[in-house]
Amino acid sequence: MTTASADENPYVEDPETDFRPVAELSETKADAQAEQLREAIRLHDYRYYVENDPVIADRTYDALFTRLQDLEETFDLRTPDSPTRRVGGEPLDELGTVEHAEPMLSIDSGGDAEDVREFDERVRREVGDDSVRYVCEPKFDGLSVEVVYEDGEYVQAATRGDGYTGEDVTENVRTIASVPQRLRGDYPDRLVLRGEVHIPEEAFRRLNRERVERGEEPFANPRNAAAGTLRQLDPAVTAGRPLDCFFFDVLDSSYDFETHWEQHETLPDWGLKVNDRSERTDDVEEVIAYRNRLMDDRPDLDYEIDGVVVKVDDLATCAELGTTERHYRWAFAYKFPARSEVTTITDITVQVGRTGRLTPVALLEPVDVGGVTVSRASLHNPEEIAEMNVNVGDEVDVERAGDVIPYVAEVVEKGSEGHYEFPDHCPVCDSAVEFDGPMAYCTGGLACVAQLRRAVEYYASDDGLDIEGLGGERADQLIDAGLIGDSLADLYRIERADLLDLDGWGETSAENLLTELAASKHPQLREFLSAIGIPKVGPATAADLARAFGDIDAVRTATREELETIDGIGPKVADQIAEFFESEQNERVIEDLLDAVGPLETPSETETGDELAGLTFVFTGSLSGYTRSDAQELVESHGANATGSVSGNTDYLVAGERPGQTKLDDAEDEDVTVLDGREAFEAFLEERGVRYLD
Repeated sequence: MTTASADENPYVEDPETDFRPVAELSETKADAQAEQLREAIRLHDYRYYVENDPVIADRTYDALFTRLQDLEETFDLRTPDSPTRRVGGEPLDELGTVEHAEPMLSIDSGGDAEDVREFDERVRREVGDDSVRYVCEPKFDGLSVEVVYEDGEYVQAATRGDGYTGEDVTENVRTIASVPQRLRGDYPDRLVLRGEVHIPEEAFRRLNRERVERGEEPFANPRNAAAGTLRQLDPAVTAGRPLDCFFFDVLDSSYDFETHWEQHETLPDWGLKVNDRSERTDDVEEVIAYRNRLMDDRPDLDYEIDGVVVKVDDLATCAELGTTERHYRWAFAYKFPARSEVTTITDITVQVGRTGRLTPVALLEPVDVGGVTVSRASLHNPEEIAEMNVNVGDEVDVERAGDVIPYVAEVVEKGSEGHYEFPDHCPVCDSAVEFDGPMAYCTGGLACVAQLRRAVEYYASDDGLDIEGLGGERADQLIDAGLIGDSLADLYRIERADLLDLDGWGETSAENLLTELAASKHPQLREFLSAIGIPKVGPATAADLARAFGDIDAVRTATREELETIDGIGPKVADQIAEFFESEQNERVIEDLLDAVGPLETPSETETGDELAGLTFVFTGSLSGYTRSDAQELVESHGANATGSVSGNTDYLVAGERPGQTKLDDAEDEDVTVLDGREAFEAFLEERGVRYLD
């Protein structure tokens, strides 16, 4: 989102009046302010998702949204159509079923120009008209949904299902920001829409990166990710994933439309998102030209499509053409060629991840798949290798979806005997391999160099202890130089002279890293638990563990039964945590690390407030009198967010002694205010009524 002036922002008043602490407002003032915020957020959603013309910065939007949440929770003001309902409701026991208002039929399809010409000939022959016009739109590779509005209010959503009955996904679709809770303008009394839920390409890549970093299996493609997300029983899980939705058909309405194109032009007036690549054409040759243009542009789109949908524009003509039992007779899907090619596997290698997970990868004779040269493809896991009966020398069909790692879809022709035998020892450290369901894991722990490399990188990452200057390349350099052996604690034994002996290190970079390492010696417990690489434990679960047990010894000795009492930790995750701490090798590494690092206890009660609600802070350098974790915990306990890197969403960079130059440069680029040193930080807090450390 871009920044707007006060004249453009519908919610800019005297901040001393409007943004004083929520608790100081009267109920009447809070109610009026909440409604004003709802209207403002709805407008900004419309500008962002429908008009693609935002007028405020992301952090300003987030501040409005957080303020509305605080008002609704404090004064019990939540309304059925509030934007805050997008964060997810109570978990469901199961998805119910919904009978569609109108059948959601499938569309006949073909991939040749002659197929669509035959469709055109049949249409003109049956309606006796040579001047049929068509509406063409991208064919999204997502999940079709029916969405219902009554009196302008969102009331229901369902999957396509068998075309007549679908799964009730009302609460999950409610969390999608591009699906408005209330329509805009002069909307009809009843409106039933067909839309396509999908995950944008960039958001999908980000989602998969996060899953891999947590030791989870990445999604194969955006469609699978969207489908699985939409069918979650817990709407909060859905809310945490980047779903989007395009609308393209009105199934039922009290408004009398004459053409599909009229629908396309009218839906945005009601606040509904349509695709800007749709076009109206005068004949079938223009349809073919449209499809070819879209296929050329396909690599640059931020969503997956597998063809175009061609629809007769005139709705009266559509009614005359009718349907078959399964298909609309007035629509046709003109498909793209599949993004797959056949090639030969020349070798199979096994990669070792941070958690020890072993991933088989096929090395291929290079082949062009959808405009990208592919020379390696995932084989998923040992179980899939056996099911596909795949081995070196086989000709295989390789598919590429969502610009993720290409994968082997099937064996086209065997060039070998049997399937690849998965190793029973790690190819890097020769430790025994253990199998957990379809997954295989190296048991070498940090004695395995491959795991050690990724463990050091993760320990220093934003999800770990946020040690600036210790990225992947530098971690590899320290390991290769023998400065880090088989223990993370070796990081704290590195001396200045050791670093100065390495290529690319000078006095400043060496001093900065040592300062960062020193600042990381007293982390919050939640940060430490996230950093040490417990399988299935990322920042959120680590925070839950810290709140539940308070100190590291209690977490290490917790039983499976005690772990399962924590919300969000089931039997499988509890087993993973317990097994991690029961491992003799892990126990040695943790004991060694605790000689250098002292995780702070998590108090059962802390002073909290909302004085900093909606603000985002980043910390760099050594802040006199505070550990970095202390400072982060302080601002978070008063409603702020504390992140590890500067972005357009950052409000303040707090810079202590020897700050990281990268963060300072990023702050300048993003026009982020810098609070220079402890005095400036505490003066800022004092102005907002926050008590800081003595």
